Amino acid sequence: MKKPTVRAGRIAVAAATPVAVLVAGALVWQSSYAAFSGTTRNSGNDWATGAVSLTDDDAGTARFQVPAMVPMQSDTKCIKVTANASGPGTVKGYAVNPVTSPQGLEKYVEVEVTSGTGGGFGSCTGYVSENPVIPAGTSLELLAGFDDYASGAGGWVVGAGTSSRTYQITWTFDTTGLNQAQVDQLQGAHTGIDFQRELQSN
Repeated sequence: MKKPTVRAGRIAVAAATPVAVLVAGALVWQSSYAAFSGTTRNSGNDWATGAVSLTDDDAGTARFQVPAMVPMQSDTKCIKVTANASGPGTVKGYAVNPVTSPQGLEKYVEVEVTSGTGGGFGSCTGYVSENPVIPAGTSLELLAGFDDYASGAGGWVVGAGTSSRTYQITWTFDTTGLNQAQVDQLQGAHTGIDFQRELQSN
């Protein structure tokens, strides 16, 4: 059998080269155009947190300052609270910073709180009660146990935007049932508590 000559080999290589180029080109064309495609985009996605704020009209002063309280004394005052929220939320009130006395005065100072419309820090004139918040006869000692938002009272549900509610607070130094000696033991006693209201988004 004859071996291919060098010339015949060169001719075969020269003939195969254009075929290889054509096949490679066909493969590239097929891979580039073998499928249809389409795209769509939902643009502008963005996330931001909302905001809530709660203010009152007390101008940073205490609602009650009673330096020389006497048995069965009582007083009533109001405070207006304004909520501003980007979405719905709930306002609750609770006690912070309770001050106890050796004589147990906190057992005999009782409060009642209602909420409604009208009136404000300067005066309860025009106040209209709508909802009970803290029932009459609740002592400061008992109130001190409601010391966080979860256990708080009120449940004022607010919507997005600005809204206001007035709270009327009545306190009484109730010595009913105490004898004179027991009343006398309460002389010179001191107690106190802060009423805090908090708005949380729903």
